[in-house]
Amino acid sequence: MAHIERRVRCRPCGGPFRDGGCQKCGGRESKVAYRARYIDPAGRERSKSFPRKVDAERFLTTTESGKLHGTWTDPALGKVTLAAWLETWWTTAADLRPSTQARDHSYFDSLVLPRFGATPLAAITQPAVQAWVAELSARGFKPATVVKAYQLLARTMTAAVNADMLARSPCRAVRLPKVERDEMRFLTPAEVARLADAIGPRYRALVLLGAYGGLRIGELAGLRRGRVDLLRGMVDVAEIVVEVKGRLYIGPPKTRAGRRTVGLPRAVVEELAAHMGPIGPADARVFTSDKGATLRTSNFRAKVWLPAVQTAGLTPLRPHDLRHTAVALWIAAGANPKEVSVRAGHTSVAFSLDRYGHLFEGHDLELRDRLDAMLAEGLVGSAPGVVVELRAAIPASGDGPETAQGNPSNKEGPAQYRASPAGLDGAPPGTRTPNRCLKRERTHVRPWVKTALSRTFAGPDRLLALPSRSFDGTLAEQRSARSAWSAARLAPQRTRTTEPREGGPVRAPTPYGVSGPSAPRDRDRWRGTAKRS
Repeated sequence: MAHIERRVRCRPCGGPFRDGGCQKCGGRESKVAYRARYIDPAGRERSKSFPRKVDAERFLTTTESGKLHGTWTDPALGKVTLAAWLETWWTTAADLRPSTQARDHSYFDSLVLPRFGATPLAAITQPAVQAWVAELSARGFKPATVVKAYQLLARTMTAAVNADMLARSPCRAVRLPKVERDEMRFLTPAEVARLADAIGPRYRALVLLGAYGGLRIGELAGLRRGRVDLLRGMVDVAEIVVEVKGRLYIGPPKTRAGRRTVGLPRAVVEELAAHMGPIGPADARVFTSDKGATLRTSNFRAKVWLPAVQTAGLTPLRPHDLRHTAVALWIAAGANPKEVSVRAGHTSVAFSLDRYGHLFEGHDLELRDRLDAMLAEGLVGSAPGVVVELRAAIPASGDGPETAQGNPSNKEGPAQYRASPAGLDGAPPGTRTPNRCLKRERTHVRPWVKTALSRTFAGPDRLLALPSRSFDGTLAEQRSARSAWSAARLAPQRTRTTEPREGGPVRAPTPYGVSGPSAPRDRDRWRGTAKRS
């Protein structure tokens, strides 16, 4: 069980202190220490000494809480240096491609290990990581380089946390420099043709296939004859060639989306047909070196690409810029973001829009033009508010409605008994059709609504027939109409007389009605909460 021991030691030599003296050196100066003892989750007893008892108690509390919550870590594992942990952990990183491993090793050797290689994992703190990021930026490294180095350190520390070597990673809430993307280089069709002429007949089809098919340089080097369908004009991208430190690695594309089929223009298909010739094995490479071996990208850049770029006057230009050119040409030809993402082998449309979204400006103008056309059509088709005048009907003789039960045919009465709009063949939208069984005139407007409309809109004998969506407008419009109708309906109730009742005195007007014994009752009736006496 966890507990604290009080220990007295000799101050000079640290030996046991008993009976007023040191048992080792005989000294008389002593010091008191408190040793916290506990059992780790593996059943091993551990201890740690503190000069104050409160520090020992706090340590035991934290340790027991970590054991209960599963966050306890072995303090001995935190003493492992970053270089030793990286050597152990890197052997388990089996999901990295050879080119990615070579790049990450370069970042570790040049930026990470010189600063934190000899530091224990538990001694790497968040302020130290923040200071390291600021130091790299001050030394002139590009923001993308600094961010990549930080991501590798954060990944390594997260692996240490997952291995229960640390309680939490120090790579948290670190301010990183903002990465500004470099402007991409795009070639026009004329520049592509000029480069294809300058590079020579051996790699002319490679330039056209990269500029119009969007294949990466590794995908071009790994393309085989059996994956080119000249009849359909399609190329199946299923294999790449990557060179890492002089060694060639052959494998599938970078991502699952990289395995794709790309359609080509007829002119590019004809160039490929002329380059491949009529006969050849299906597993042979389409583009090879001068000696017929697998194309090495480093030799291709130095011996073929750079001289051709200088001859065409397109310096600076990378082989990967042909891929950017292909995407730009697809967008200019009217391809939508989904088509661009599929043809380029991107993992998501969001990446395509983030990388090449600025090239869709013309599509935005076309979209706005179509929206303007739709809006104009909607405005022409919508009917504006119409003021409808109701004709005065001839009142019928007699009081109250009389049904035409004696008429077997149940036909409508004469025209004078119907309220029809002036100048229109039918009733406006929203008008209730008169009952043909009634001989007296009945309009669809209630008296208090007609009074409110006459005060608010168009007079007592004119009704403003608005479209149905007018009364479903803003909240302010609905409140205005409701207030007008309520004022018209409640106007007779707010009128109070000052004439004396029979046998009673004259009551003076008050805000609630009239003064006198019945004033409170009138007030309560006005509020709608009349009290019973």
